[in-house]
Amino acid sequence: MFDNIWIGIILFTATSFVVGLSGAMVPGPMLTVTISDSLKKGVTAGPKIVIGHILVEFLLILLIFAGLGWLFGSGIAIVVIGIIGGSIMVIMGFQMAISSNSLEDLHKNSENSKGYSPVLNGILTSISNPYFFIWWATVGWAFMLKGIELAGILGVVGFLTGHWFSDLGWFSTVSFFTTKGSNIMKDNHYKIIMSVSGIFLMALGVYFVISSYVL
Repeated sequence: MFDNIWIGIILFTATSFVVGLSGAMVPGPMLTVTISDSLKKGVTAGPKIVIGHILVEFLLILLIFAGLGWLFGSGIAIVVIGIIGGSIMVIMGFQMAISSNSLEDLHKNSENSKGYSPVLNGILTSISNPYFFIWWATVGWAFMLKGIELAGILGVVGFLTGHWFSDLGWFSTVSFFTTKGSNIMKDNHYKIIMSVSGIFLMALGVYFVISSYVL
């Protein structure tokens, strides 16, 4: 019986990893900011952004267990989060698109910049995405309930381990290859990437605002 429980936890953790990875790989604000910050801050940007993301998720999980899960999936919350979050994305995208820094400037600035900036960006991209809250109020909560049914608190730990390692693995990989690419990247290539990323983030923000009104 003991062995069967642990096998179940391992399989549940692996399933959570795959589900989390499939969500992490979908293009969105976190991916865009990870690419942007990796060009500015280096290979550690990805893990730091995920840390910010995990901090928000951990707080959200506590609120869900406190009985507020229904609030994050409510129509009013989706509209408010969509409008405010979409507006934040538009501002972030605009600043990204109009950035006139060269790669040399970025490398100099990154040496003097504070290390918490990517963590803050991880927090902002999480709380500004209404679908993040919807996912946790529905899919995420369902997975946690399944984990509790499977093995109590160990099941929840298994789910969170798989979910968080999928985020950490994917965004660390993106950060690594973005940083490696920046070593052979020219200024015009960098500006194109930043402009496209900024426009994408602004478009996503506008979509969130419009979709909120539709809801």
